[in-house]
Amino acid sequence: MTRIEKLCNEKGLRMTEQRRIIARVLSEAADHPDAEELYRRAAALDPHISIATVYRTVKLFEDAGILERHDFRDGRSRYEELPESHHDHLIDIQTGKVVEFRNEEIEQLQRRVAEELGFELVDHRLELYAVRKGGKKPS
Repeated sequence: MTRIEKLCNEKGLRMTEQRRIIARVLSEAADHPDAEELYRRAAALDPHISIATVYRTVKLFEDAGILERHDFRDGRSRYEELPESHHDHLIDIQTGKVVEFRNEEIEQLQRRVAEELGFELVDHRLELYAVRKGGKKPS
């Protein structure tokens, strides 16, 4: 059973076989797929899954706090399993590739900025949009 399936059970969500397949596809995703890509992957496992089922399921999972939806400025909502630990995103605007990272200096700076302005930081989301220097591909 995937982590998403376990969370669904804990939250009392009814798990149909199609929801289980979508949960598995999301759990196995190494990227941040949009609903269309989720549909392609799920339909490869069960050709009876409809795009409407995928949209309803990701909305259900998002509303239940199981999935996180991102808008990386490419016009598509993209999804990831709610992370167990905080991370930020760097988005290559040429390829659309999303790189997850964590940097303690950035985390400390954000807390310090909030404190200096009289606030206690309770949550944040950081997205960096970038292009590769000199158009070089990673080695």
